[in-house]
Amino acid sequence: MRISDIETPAILIDLDIMERNLARVASYARENALRLRPHTKTHKIPALGRKQIELGAAGLTVAKVGEAEVMLDSGTPDLLVAYPVIGRRKLERLMEVARRTRLTVALDNVICARQLSDAARAAQVNVGVLVECDVGMGRVGVNPGAELIELGKAVANLPRLDLLGIAFYPGHIKMLDEDGLAAIESLSQRVDRTVREFRAAGLNAEIVSGGSTPTLFHSHRVAGLNEIRPGTYIFNDRNTVETGACTLDDCAATILCTVVSTARPQQMILDGGSKTFSSDRLATGEPGFGLIREIPGALFSKMNEEHGYVDLRRAESAAVEVGDRVRVIPNHICVAMNLHEQVYGIRGGEVEQVWRVEARGKLQ
Repeated sequence: MRISDIETPAILIDLDIMERNLARVASYARENALRLRPHTKTHKIPALGRKQIELGAAGLTVAKVGEAEVMLDSGTPDLLVAYPVIGRRKLERLMEVARRTRLTVALDNVICARQLSDAARAAQVNVGVLVECDVGMGRVGVNPGAELIELGKAVANLPRLDLLGIAFYPGHIKMLDEDGLAAIESLSQRVDRTVREFRAAGLNAEIVSGGSTPTLFHSHRVAGLNEIRPGTYIFNDRNTVETGACTLDDCAATILCTVVSTARPQQMILDGGSKTFSSDRLATGEPGFGLIREIPGALFSKMNEEHGYVDLRRAESAAVEVGDRVRVIPNHICVAMNLHEQVYGIRGGEVEQVWRVEARGKLQ
């Protein structure tokens, strides 16, 4: 099968670039004695999780129980649910996962910990726990220091829970400019102090898990950090480029679209809209929903459900016709993957792999 045979819109994965991204991060983790537990939220495909493990990842990370169930097919020896799990039915399902692989859950409250303990006790399994602290994003996680220590002690005293350490997510650091690098230095000081205080309280900090794709290659600068959970790095996207974490040549995923209309002057319409692309904007605040490398200066300015509006007024070459195909590097590939049933692994002009996005829509 050739790329020209693929119906659009479709996500294409350049296998050479993806394999290079995977190898680079695996090598970085080894060289810096960092445990790699990639987040599968980006690819959502067990076969790709298996590739990450074969390259040295200690395990995989997911957000939801449904994703955990799917990722068992990767053969992962270790699975982190980096999201609080609340509710009897979800916890019963999670205990079935715990029977098949080593399971750890990140959480930030005693209610969640007690429910997890009750479920683990009923199922007669042990579950690892990372207590989560907020290092600046203001999303989930208790404050470092006394609150984190109190939560750690509560978890350590609950039956069938094994306190393994601390989790955090530095999602507030989006740019690797001067301010971003200063923020990484500040993060390092905060994490180092937090881990030392945690251990001084007699609590286990065997695992200190954090990191993101934007901060990925600065992880060795964060004192105390010994596990990283990047997700987007496998493909990268336009936002990753804009943060300074990679280049356009490191973007493995593009969305192939067909021009379906040029009826309006200096505009073309693509057959992909908000049901094909993420509606996420760039971290820099610049306009557009993706980058069309074949047409420099073109602005992917607007989307309806099935229509992508491309403004050609500043394009270097506006000679496009209905039926032309373009590849768009999306702003945020993780969300786009969740919109597609299958993706195409390509090398040169040939399709080598067709993968079902098996964890697509696994929100529960």
